[in-house]
Amino acid sequence: MSTSETYHDKVVRQFAIMTVVWGVVGMLVGVIIAAQLLWPALNFDIAWLTYGRLRPLHTNAVIFAFGGSGLFATSYYIVQRTCHAKLFAPKLAAFTFWGWQAVIVAAAITLPLGITQGKEYAELEWPIAILIAVVWIAYAVVFFGTIAQRRVKHIYVANWFFAAYILTIAVLHIVNNLVIPVGLWKSYSIYSGVVDAMVQWWYGHNAVGFFLTAGFLGMMYYFVPKQAQRPIYSYRLSVIHFWALISLYMWAGPHHLHYTTLPDWVQSLGMVFSLMLLAPSWGGMINGIMTLSGAWHKLRTDPILKFLIVSLSFYGMSTFEGPMMSIKTVNALSHYTDWTVGHVHSGALGWVGFITIGSLYALIPRLYGLKQMYSVKLMDWHFWIATIGIVLYIAAMWMAGVMQGLMWRAVNEDGTLTYTFIESIAATYPYYAVRLLGGVLYLSGMLIMVYNVWKTIAQRDAVAVNAPVIKTVAA
Repeated sequence: MSTSETYHDKVVRQFAIMTVVWGVVGMLVGVIIAAQLLWPALNFDIAWLTYGRLRPLHTNAVIFAFGGSGLFATSYYIVQRTCHAKLFAPKLAAFTFWGWQAVIVAAAITLPLGITQGKEYAELEWPIAILIAVVWIAYAVVFFGTIAQRRVKHIYVANWFFAAYILTIAVLHIVNNLVIPVGLWKSYSIYSGVVDAMVQWWYGHNAVGFFLTAGFLGMMYYFVPKQAQRPIYSYRLSVIHFWALISLYMWAGPHHLHYTTLPDWVQSLGMVFSLMLLAPSWGGMINGIMTLSGAWHKLRTDPILKFLIVSLSFYGMSTFEGPMMSIKTVNALSHYTDWTVGHVHSGALGWVGFITIGSLYALIPRLYGLKQMYSVKLMDWHFWIATIGIVLYIAAMWMAGVMQGLMWRAVNEDGTLTYTFIESIAATYPYYAVRLLGGVLYLSGMLIMVYNVWKTIAQRDAVAVNAPVIKTVAA
């Protein structure tokens, strides 16, 4: 029996292809707004092209369109293989694809028009938020329904991570989007003041912790052992990693609100839990990397493994940097600076981007009945160009951020500020040029991926077209 007959892979293929498409769109918008920081006139005095309108479009496109589609694709693929069962309710799975694409298109229309709640990672107004909730609940039904009809007793650890992220994001999204509509495209939160801020960053940081971490760890725990052709280094450590991570992450959100009107004890609680997160995060990173024990030589010739293992390196770096930045004395220097931007992008481009790209390079040939991608050399080029782009980007933002923090805190002997704010902006200008170069390189890598994926699919189509001719001649 063929794979296509055994599993429902049409929806997996759809999500996989759209992951690549939205990756290009999201990175392109990022490059445009990075260029606007150098040349503000690039908005052409058009309201919907301004930085303030395009920036949330960029974050939503990268996180929810690119990352979200990647999570749908890989979770649907992995849960079938590890449960030895077809997707539960395939028509509902198809609805999740079209519903999620409708959410993305709605975001692409409303955000440039200035229709927004003004909440980080939760900008979309109430009609779209309701659609997200409906799609997400359908996603949960499909995923957990597939697990319920599994033909093996054991539930593989990747599915535990996917399950945790699906359940948690549902709760986070619904609670943070409790609003009072006052029009079709306008609403007000039921929370007020510091409570609204607390709920928002309980949502915001756990969107990072579960959507951008737990979900992608599900990818890691399947594709790293699969590609290395080795069992996971320590299954016991993977279980500890899971329970420690989901137990601690929920309480780290207040570190986004240091030195605000949030009570000091809540700020300190967020800092303590953030520091505790270092242990399970690094445990997971070590578990993934050590899976290559006895197979390190494969890194020389396998670009997919390069993406996967380097993504784990960025995961380790970001989950060290985050807890350090949550310490109040460090946060006093880093908060509101481009250091935070560098930290976010080391996680988004290095961890999320690379684990998704590596997983897709492993996944797409299998979805089309092929042994490998069209060009291994192009995958290698993609890896090195994107890696250089990330390093340039985050190094520039780290240096700019530390410089900004020091300039903002510098005082003269009489207690007056040494530098004006605009002086710190002028000093940051060269770093924005390096940041733009890094973004262009990363986008270039995504365009290489588009070509490679297109040629891979065309290769499959060519085989399919030629197959009947060969069969007839043979007969």
